[in-house]
Amino acid sequence: MRIIGTRYGLTLALAALAAMLTLGGCGGGKQVTRTDVEEPIDLSGEWNDVDSRQVSAALVAQITASPWVEDFAAEQGKKPYLIVGTVRNKTTEHIPVKTFIADLERNFINGGRVRVVASADERDEIRGERADQQEFSSEETMKQWGLEKGADYMLIGELNALNDREGGDQVKYYQVDCYLVDLEDNTKVWAGFEKIKKFVGRNKYKP
Repeated sequence: MRIIGTRYGLTLALAALAAMLTLGGCGGGKQVTRTDVEEPIDLSGEWNDVDSRQVSAALVAQITASPWVEDFAAEQGKKPYLIVGTVRNKTTEHIPVKTFIADLERNFINGGRVRVVASADERDEIRGERADQQEFSSEETMKQWGLEKGADYMLIGELNALNDREGGDQVKYYQVDCYLVDLEDNTKVWAGFEKIKKFVGRNKYKP
């Protein structure tokens, strides 16, 4: 019994050592390095956070520099209220469109040229809070119904992509087309686009 127990214990010890070496070998090949969130890093060449920030900033700059802003302010005597609607992903990639919409809204808000209205989902949550206030908040702090700001314009758009591949190299082209629509009469007061082109390959692209 002593010999069997010794052999069994030795077997367990060797198995545990092998498992530790295997795990150590797997973990030793990977390194995680924290980088600045603003640093452009492209691994696959697909749409990423840098593209989202750059395209949203460029589109908002185009939109708010257009004459419709001044025309509205001159006619109405106030800043226009805008809501960001649907941006459809027409590419074959999985693109987090909500992140892109959030970048658009952030640039609009921080730019100060227009006012941004909450989305439909956000309004539902806010209305739930307002309903609670009617029952549980004091009259001095309770927010009233019927005072929401209706948007004057809605921004809609779509994201498309083209790929040109040869051997191990490829060119990825993205284009985001957007339209600003008057919510009262459905007229488009602004139309524009922004595009990105990337070369993905082993060797540096030389034009």
